[in-house]
Amino acid sequence: MTPTRVVAFGGGHGLSASLRALRHCVPGLDLDITAVVTVGDDGGSSGRLRAERGGLPPGDLRQALVALAGDHPATRRSAALFQHRFAALGGGGGAADPLAGHAVGNLLLHGLTELLGDPVVALDHAGAMLGAVGRVLPMSRQPVGIEARVRGADPDRPDEVRTVRGQHQVAVTSGTVESLRLTPAAPAACAEAVTAVGAADWLIFGPGSWYTSVLPHLLVPGLADAIVSSPARRLVTLNLVAEKETLGLSLPDHLDTLRRYLPELKVDMVLADSKAVADPVAVERAAESLGARLVLAPVAVTDGTPRHDPAALGAALVPVLGADR
Repeated sequence: MTPTRVVAFGGGHGLSASLRALRHCVPGLDLDITAVVTVGDDGGSSGRLRAERGGLPPGDLRQALVALAGDHPATRRSAALFQHRFAALGGGGGAADPLAGHAVGNLLLHGLTELLGDPVVALDHAGAMLGAVGRVLPMSRQPVGIEARVRGADPDRPDEVRTVRGQHQVAVTSGTVESLRLTPAAPAACAEAVTAVGAADWLIFGPGSWYTSVLPHLLVPGLADAIVSSPARRLVTLNLVAEKETLGLSLPDHLDTLRRYLPELKVDMVLADSKAVADPVAVERAAESLGARLVLAPVAVTDGTPRHDPAALGAALVPVLGADR
């Protein structure tokens, strides 16, 4: 039997949780996993490398690679090295300590891209170093900017709508995001990502920062076209709580934004934590508007923090992804 081909979209901690959950589906399912990662990060180590040396911001790509790293002790040590972040010497930093704050994996990915001349080849090479059980691809070979029209970004002018520029600034805005766009407006989709989407059995969106990690994929024309035309089934995993950028956005609103930015999108299943859904009827109606069935399952960690438990999420995914096998 051929493996079930799964493409997961996102960035940062949300995509990492999804990928770790897919790892927990094994041996229950034989999966061929591809992660398609946003390339709009402009904060922290990634933002510094992007501003100083150009190229794709490596942080979210690094996180996805580490989530897929193999289980051999040597590859686990390599994964720990990728995540190691240089501390400031003597508590200082800045120009006196240019390595401070950089993750080793970010520097390595940037160096591999310079050496090999192609970020996809670099990611495949890094994946081999980590014994990755899947492939990590950027949504585009060119970095993008994320911009949002935000109402109330200035607390002193709650009715004013202004443009907030940059992934980090959008993520921490205290206002209400009214619209989202990328710069450039129509970045070229990564060809390998388009191919993976066309060959997939399942496409998975979320969890993650909705405006800065999930929705950007729908704004890349070539990727959006591939998502709509793919014969794959589609699953949306909802967040446990609203993040700063989505304060005031209900779970039904999260689903509505998918249709807003890609009206042709059809979804087969929406997965949500049973305790996070305050109004199951409203979420079910929003899911049905996308053509989807709502599945409720306990997928959060049990310590009360708003984090998905990879093992629990993986257990919930097994019957969903294996339904047609």
